[in-house]
This record gives sequence, structure tokens and C-alpha cells, in this order.
Amino acid sequence: MARFTIHDLAATVDARAASGGEGSYTRKLLDKGVTHCAKKFGEEAVEAVIAAVEDDRDHFVAEAADTVFHLLVLLKARGVSLGDVEEVLARRTQMSGLEEKAARRRD
Repeated sequence: MARFTIHDLAATVDARAASGGEGSYTRKLLDKGVTHCAKKFGEEAVEAVIAAVEDDRDHFVAEAADTVFHLLVLLKARGVSLGDVEEVLARRTQMSGLEEKAARRRD
């Protein structure tokens, strides 16, 4: 079985966003708009942070998965692709993290 990737998930989000219908959680989130998607992403991120400090790896992994999914939905809601994010990450990884962060402060 092929390994499931974040690109697979992004493709699923795209497909479900393009679908109509009441059976898609993704479509329902997007229909509620960017603000709703952003709040939902924030909620999931906070749940991941809380789970990270607990002594339950499986709970943290599940919350991290929810956070990644909701980030992809938010990106879709804002018209930003995973590729757009990857381009920024690729540029940033051309130098050390400390150098990159210092360069951002100068901009």
C-alpha cells in the first residue's frame, strides 16, 4: 500500500471542496467562510497543544492530524495552495533557521 501524504490529503480537500452536497464536512466548513475556517483551525491547534503536554501520544497524534486537515481547509478558503506554502518553506530552508528568522525581522 502506498504511503498516504499531505499531498493526498490536500487533493482530497480540493475534491471535496469542488463537490456540492451535504455529505462533505469540508464543503460545509468552506461554505461557512474564511472566518469560520480560521476559528476551527485555531480550535484544533489549541487542542493539539493541550494534547502535546499530556502523556497520551495517540491523543496528540490524532489532534495533530485534525490540525493539519483544518489548516489545509483554511488554506483552501483563502485560495492558497499547499504548493504556495512549500515554496516559502523551500526558500526558508536555504539557510539556517536562526539566519532565516533574523532575515525576516529585517524585511
